[in-house]
Amino acid sequence: MDIEKKVRELVVEKVKEIGVNIDSVEYVKEGSNNFLRITISKDDAVDVDTCVAVTNIISPILDENDIIDDSYILDITSKESGE
Repeated sequence: MDIEKKVRELVVEKVKEIGVNIDSVEYVKEGSNNFLRITISKDDAVDVDTCVAVTNIISPILDENDIIDDSYILDITSKESGE
């Protein structure tokens, strides 16, 4: 199973508990850094506090399950407005 699919399965229900949807999960290399980029949305606007809350939910889940061998940067982002 690929990393993106596994991450989505691990976290989707937990973030739904706070009214947040996972729109996409990407594990990409940019320059010398690996990024686990998770794009989120919810009924109202996604603000910085929401991104922090989602990070605080997802980070321990990823640490506990240890599915990514390489070091990476967890990047929680929202859809751009106007899409």
